[in-house]
Amino acid sequence: MAVRAGRTAVGERAAALRAAQAALAAEHAAVYGYGVVGGRIGDDRLAEAREGYAAHRARRDDLARTVRGLGGSPESAAPAYALPFAVPDAPAAVRLAAELENRVAAVYADLVRASTGSLRRQAAGALREAAVRAVRWRGGGVAFPGLTERATPATPSASPSGEADGV
Repeated sequence: MAVRAGRTAVGERAAALRAAQAALAAEHAAVYGYGVVGGRIGDDRLAEAREGYAAHRARRDDLARTVRGLGGSPESAAPAYALPFAVPDAPAAVRLAAELENRVAAVYADLVRASTGSLRRQAAGALREAAVRAVRWRGGGVAFPGLTERATPATPSASPSGEADGV
């Protein structure tokens, strides 16, 4: 029985390490993305972009320490990241910031699921912070931050005429 419990603990630690590495990779990408946001955002939201940039740098550094604490070697940042869409102007920069926060929230949701104790509390706090920033950038919230991209596609609903809506 003790061997089985030991294997379970090792498996749980490995899962937490994988999720922490994924969160670290997302934070690296968010820091890069906020550099783009800061270069394109209007003066009216520049302070908000700087705040997001600083928050992601701090989370990135915390996650590097967490990965080391779990026995791993922190993933390094890539020299550049592909953006999900072109960012030629301030409105696109706002959309990018919201997308970055959504992606970060998703990996923190995974880390919450894979971890326990203080790491789970930290991941939940990071998920909450990313969700709040996403709401600010987007101007509205979602029912389950960090889980929206995992939702199953909605089935076509019946319209008042009784026909299914097209997709």
